[in-house]
Amino acid sequence: MPDRNQDALDFLLTRRSRPSKTLTTPVPTRDQLTEILTAAARSPDHGKLEPWRFIVLERAALQRLASAVPAAAAQAGIAEDKMMKQRDQFAHANLAVVVVESPKHSDKVPTIEQTYAVGGVCLALVNAGLAAGWGANWLSGWASHDAEFVQSHLGLNHDERVAGIIHLGTETSAPPDRPRPDLDQITTWVAA
Repeated sequence: MPDRNQDALDFLLTRRSRPSKTLTTPVPTRDQLTEILTAAARSPDHGKLEPWRFIVLERAALQRLASAVPAAAAQAGIAEDKMMKQRDQFAHANLAVVVVESPKHSDKVPTIEQTYAVGGVCLALVNAGLAAGWGANWLSGWASHDAEFVQSHLGLNHDERVAGIIHLGTETSAPPDRPRPDLDQITTWVAA
């Protein structure tokens, strides 16, 4: 039987994202965040293409984004409640990492596999943050999918897109667990 890493398995079986609204200061230092980003970048990557990059948003950058949301929402015809939710997501945050899907040309690795790899990086970043003792939450929102907004305010290229915005900080309260998938409903066993 292979060696079992029970601590890691216990962590994965009990992990729980922390709502970004409950995260406060302190936030990871640059060295602490570098360790978390290093762990996230070890995600599976077919072809070793690294079809992602990180943008670290500190408090002032998040405030700048919050200030840009109302005009972007008006231009895009976004409803007031959705605009406010997006603005508040940035305005109340202290640290977030934008995971950018940055596809690479490859004759061997389809773009969809690169997209899956970037999703893996987002999850690995959340899990690394949680494992390091921080609260972490993977969010997006309409602004992160608005090409003009992310190109103007985050410097993305026309072929890049935001896969997730991972908020990190000190949790103020542990959330209750939520219902989990029923494995019998989503699993098919094939023996032959």
